[in-house]
Amino acid sequence: MVAAVPRRVGILGGAFDPPHLAHVALAQVAIEQLQLDTLHVIPTGQAWHKPRRLTPAVHRLAMAELAFASLPQARVDARETQRRGPSYTLDTLRELCAETPQALWFLIIGADQAQALTTWQHWQEIVKSATICVAERPYLTGAKAQFDAEIAYPGQFLRLQLPALDIDATSIRQAVAARQNVTPLVGASVARYIADHHLYLTS
Repeated sequence: MVAAVPRRVGILGGAFDPPHLAHVALAQVAIEQLQLDTLHVIPTGQAWHKPRRLTPAVHRLAMAELAFASLPQARVDARETQRRGPSYTLDTLRELCAETPQALWFLIIGADQAQALTTWQHWQEIVKSATICVAERPYLTGAKAQFDAEIAYPGQFLRLQLPALDIDATSIRQAVAARQNVTPLVGASVARYIADHHLYLTS
């Protein structure tokens, strides 16, 4: 009897306030490079490390559904927005591992998050439970820096090579407040949603 091949499942968390084309590009790269069967796109609840009040979850979830609609492997997952209090990555990872215990898990984070990983709650358990996939910006030059967590667990880290898209959510919110066209940054469907629901009109 041939053993079943474990499912390869990715986790891409973030505020997605709003989701933009760099998020979608990262998701596409992760699906292709990691050969993912499923990618959980998880808008955060109230992240413990974000002092800014986020746009209501109903809007961020709806925009994420629109933004990632072109990727059949992507599943927008609302679990963190349904929690009370601060949201922690480990809680989400434990839940997902319990739901699909035989899967191979890949946690996709940015280089800045990787640098701060050792400050996360129970970071060692996170690193032991999932392969940490660090998204590298192509315009960064020089030798690749090793992160403290990577030095401690070198076999648990991979690098994802991103296309050159220098887009960030803060600049998008500021552009909307300035009545600028953000369609090239977020795509037509998300731009329409932002306009229809009068989001980000004050920066």
